[in-house]
Amino acid sequence: MNEGTVLDVTGNIDNDKYYPARGRVVLHIDMNAFYCSVHEAEEPEKYRNRPTAVAGSVELRKGIIVTCSYAARKRGISTGMTVAQGLKKCPELILIKPDFHLYRKYSRAFMDIAYEYTPLLQAVSIDECYLDITGSKQFGTPLDIAHEIQARVADELGLPCSIGIAPNKLLAKMASDMKKPRGITVLRIRDVPALLWDKPCGELFGIGRKTAEKLKRLRIHTIGQLAAADERLLNEKFGVAGSWMKRAANGIDDSPVREERDKNKSIGHTTTLPRDVTQTEEVQRVLLNLADQVTRRLRRQNLVAQTVQITIRTPDMKTITRSQSLDTVIERAEDVYREACELYRRHWNEGRPIRLLGITLQNLVAKEESAVQLDLFNYEQQPKKESLTKTMDLLRDKFGENAVLTAGMLTDDPSALIRNHKIRGTSLQTDFLREPKEP
Repeated sequence: MNEGTVLDVTGNIDNDKYYPARGRVVLHIDMNAFYCSVHEAEEPEKYRNRPTAVAGSVELRKGIIVTCSYAARKRGISTGMTVAQGLKKCPELILIKPDFHLYRKYSRAFMDIAYEYTPLLQAVSIDECYLDITGSKQFGTPLDIAHEIQARVADELGLPCSIGIAPNKLLAKMASDMKKPRGITVLRIRDVPALLWDKPCGELFGIGRKTAEKLKRLRIHTIGQLAAADERLLNEKFGVAGSWMKRAANGIDDSPVREERDKNKSIGHTTTLPRDVTQTEEVQRVLLNLADQVTRRLRRQNLVAQTVQITIRTPDMKTITRSQSLDTVIERAEDVYREACELYRRHWNEGRPIRLLGITLQNLVAKEESAVQLDLFNYEQQPKKESLTKTMDLLRDKFGENAVLTAGMLTDDPSALIRNHKIRGTSLQTDFLREPKEP
């Protein structure tokens, strides 16, 4: 992975010299300020070089800034800031309603470009992916490929991206963060001591704030100190994660780039609410709409689930998750809703404020492979319920999410917005990449 040019005896560039005989070459593509960049690509005359921010509740001037443009960042705006704080810092800040339909369109487009260089593409969120290009030398050197992908994403889509080039996923991710926007960085294991060891442990990808604080209490402040730490001590304090942290601090990561065009291991849907919710009745309305949408996505992939998990986040950003595994698999909204409400009832006290709610379905299996255990008292109704669900899905696919609703979903409160795919979504939702393209 030298940056110099190597020629063979014919005078042509010898790409073999740039690829290891043993080992891998991994790229990490990270789209820069993705949501804002998409809006700028769509309407450059309106947003180019302007301070912009995408926020959940623009119409109410409340909520949280999801992302902001680099022009906004220069004026002190940052992700996670409230809209009110952002407007106070930068009165000329342009607030944009999220458009997840548009983001998914551009996400698919940039990953389609990347996929042309290797089938080993792993999407980790709507705006980033890993590529294993070890077998892609026919396209040029790793730097050639990175420059070409970056140029094509800019020319064909009008979007900026940063790319990290490394022998593994960990270092590729760290490298892509080093030069933003529009950077390309090579990070080799031999570069780790000089480039990473003087940085705080919290800057090592995979180490969160709480873990970094616990490391500080052990007098381990920098990545270099972590690389040199006693592995037995780390394992004693952190379990098996201790060994991983020491290896990561030395730039070692053996995790493969997994081709992600298979079925999801889980499907989840969350929504940040425009105001705090405290009453059970309000929570249940949100959970009903979440259950409806997450099961719609489940059925599109012909999957069924055996575990239901709820996520609750408070206004001070504390998050809890609680799950329940079932005796049988489920796919209908009413079953997921029932389990979600029971989890909420068991694990949350009414009156405590909630800012975010989510439902995730886990332990997914293909429907045709699952042995569905029917309740002895309702097995006769099961085929009728499946037929009704299938008919409702077809109607909503054709006429929109609001074409057929249950009585409990007929509401004007904010939970109804969950059904609007254009303005609701999450950066971690990638199952749309496995669905048929829209015409």
